[in-house]
Amino acid sequence: MDPRSAHAWQSMYPPLACHDSGWLAVGDGHRVYWETSGNPLGLPALFVHGGPGAGCSADDRRWFNPQRHRIVLFDQRGAGRSLPQAAIGANRSADLVADMEALREHLRIGQWLLMGGSWGATLALAYAQQHPQRVRALVLRGVFTATLREQRWLYSPDGAARSHQAAWLRLHDTLAQPGQEAAIDAPAQRWLAALAAQLDAPDPDRALRAASAWLQWERALMEPATPAYGAPEAGALAAARIGVHYARNAYFLPERALLRNAQRMAHI
Repeated sequence: MDPRSAHAWQSMYPPLACHDSGWLAVGDGHRVYWETSGNPLGLPALFVHGGPGAGCSADDRRWFNPQRHRIVLFDQRGAGRSLPQAAIGANRSADLVADMEALREHLRIGQWLLMGGSWGATLALAYAQQHPQRVRALVLRGVFTATLREQRWLYSPDGAARSHQAAWLRLHDTLAQPGQEAAIDAPAQRWLAALAAQLDAPDPDRALRAASAWLQWERALMEPATPAYGAPEAGALAAARIGVHYARNAYFLPERALLRNAQRMAHI
């Protein structure tokens, strides 16, 4: 899930350009896009985007004071400008944590602040628990710990769907087949698999319709007042493919792992 809101930008720092960028080869054929902006001598701060699969935008630089922070953005595997786009092979939470650590080493950063919301908070917590000595501070919002209870609320008809009926019904209509029970009435793993198949469909219009329905559902969860998606935005198919890939696999995190291992971050 991507918690960014058009309303939030009104209170952010002014737009600024990046002063360095590149692609870091992290193995398995993946090249992760990264960029830096702000004060090169400031406190290093990493923005961890949501989704999974949302990617970063230039506006994400604006979360930080550019006079005080060395701002680092990166697109997670397959997302945004990372290559290959929409790739879900060798794309798991542990891979993303390893990429963050590889990027820290590449940029020669000793410690950094991590900021993220929703899935970005999930990944920031996973990194902080794996590399607590490298984290100076955490700034998190809308924390999602990927427990089975949270996932059931997100992807079952008696959870979030009860208060976001329009977006849920769009998923229903996208997956329904004439003369058959709608896939979304089935257990979550079954309809997520059906949605993944549509996202991989050879018919691009069908794939984009499925992507739009998924992203509208995610947007509804974060911003109930946001209007429905119109034409699919740039990168929508990649974002949806990656998001569904993680949802189908319980976000590649053991049950309650982030809660059980919280003591590892006690000093942060």
